[in-house]
Amino acid sequence: MKILITEPVANEGIEALKHQAEVDVKLGLKPEELKEIISDYEALIVRSETKATADIIQAGRKLQVIARAGVGLDNIDVAAATRQGIVVVNAPTGNTIAAAEHTIALMLALARHIPQANTKLKSGVWQRSEYMGVELKNKTLGIIGLGNVGSEVARRAQAFEMRLIAYDPFVSVDYARGVKVELVSFDQLLRESDFITLHLPLTSDTRRFIGAKELSKVKSTVRIINCARGELIDEEALFKAVEAGKVAGAAIDVFTTEPVTDSILFKSDKIIVTPHLGAATSEAQATVALEVAEQVMAVLRGQPARYAVNAPQIPSELLTVLAPFMQVASTLGSLARQLMEGQINSIRIKYSGEIANYDTSAIKASVIGGLLEGISEERVNIVNATMIATQRGIKIIEQKETTCENYASLITVEVVTDAGITVVAGTVLRGETHIVRVNDFWPDIIPTGGYFLFSDHRDRPGLIGAVGTITGKADINISSMQLARLQPRGPALMILALDEPLPEEQKQEILAIPDVYTAKLVKL
Repeated sequence: MKILITEPVANEGIEALKHQAEVDVKLGLKPEELKEIISDYEALIVRSETKATADIIQAGRKLQVIARAGVGLDNIDVAAATRQGIVVVNAPTGNTIAAAEHTIALMLALARHIPQANTKLKSGVWQRSEYMGVELKNKTLGIIGLGNVGSEVARRAQAFEMRLIAYDPFVSVDYARGVKVELVSFDQLLRESDFITLHLPLTSDTRRFIGAKELSKVKSTVRIINCARGELIDEEALFKAVEAGKVAGAAIDVFTTEPVTDSILFKSDKIIVTPHLGAATSEAQATVALEVAEQVMAVLRGQPARYAVNAPQIPSELLTVLAPFMQVASTLGSLARQLMEGQINSIRIKYSGEIANYDTSAIKASVIGGLLEGISEERVNIVNATMIATQRGIKIIEQKETTCENYASLITVEVVTDAGITVVAGTVLRGETHIVRVNDFWPDIIPTGGYFLFSDHRDRPGLIGAVGTITGKADINISSMQLARLQPRGPALMILALDEPLPEEQKQEILAIPDVYTAKLVKL
């Protein structure tokens, strides 16, 4: 077996590979050079600069695995690799300890003004009173995102006798209790935290997760740390809040644009900045290299890789049957995520009818992937679905029955949280995904990639017109509408397909209508 490494990787990983395969390290290859030689190799290992594009992947006729020595995958065409039957792996946990420790380091630096005091003293000024600090003991640390890094930050913060709270709807209460963290609402975290640290992936939902609105709710003594993704925070809003005294200080390791040497954040003496050093330790780089080497050799031996980001190839004879239901499953997971409230505890997936006769591992992975979309940095697939759910303390229960009353096949997803149960179900009709159950109601929705308003209400005259008046005044077009009710003038569900997203102001107007209980905007 031959393995090509095109970027600097720690020697520990290279040596581990050399014991089992022939390894070539060729740095700085141009795309055309890589394309010319890639056909000789069974494995390709890259970091962030090498672009594993579709044409390079296609030229790699022997390729079995592409490995990213790190977390991101922007430089790898995962879809093209999947089409070629090539497994793509990364190392999502190798940098965990380094990132957690850097977070703690920045928190301490913020608390005691260490960078500022260092600069002042080296400039020849002995000044103590200006740098009065605060202790971490008995302070409240708010952790946004209790994944791998957030959990390690929590474990280390316990040594400082801090009160630990976290916002993450996608970990169970039992899991949080295990790392001695109290789960709270986002608003409560903003109000009560003395320090706030972010540990979220960057998605359309988390971009500018902390902005002017959120900063208006925090204590004036709060200090904010970001070692995750630059775009999680509105940099201009943070700068203004710090300069206005609404935020005591901030420590930022990541930026909206990188590399950067001129940022608005650099203009405040109360904001500490570092050049994306979260993973910059020799130990982290060695761990990542070994993690990648282990997975590369596993794939070459025909074994599953722990952090494969694309599912293994499904036999073509099964793919025609399973692929439509994988789409249904992903949609159900996404819908349940957007409708549920509270802290997740368990997921029950029920397969009814003909689909119950097949291996449903890929369908289960699709449900979990849809549920955790934008929440977990790891891509969920057949290999790691159960592992990722287990890491978050989520119990998965599967149930199969070969009979189904109304459909040839039906997938039902039941998500249990501390606030209640959300049930959604779907099937394939005429080759399309159909959502046919939402809790106690049985509508029939075809996801269009657009926006839907789900509203629980009491069935009564005039209510639908009142909602239509609100959307009409806001110039929001309703493309279709469905109503489901349990009985006349009883509990009912209204689903509006909208051409544009419904602004928060209009949503609140709808909620203010008598007998309207919920109004949730969903993107499907």
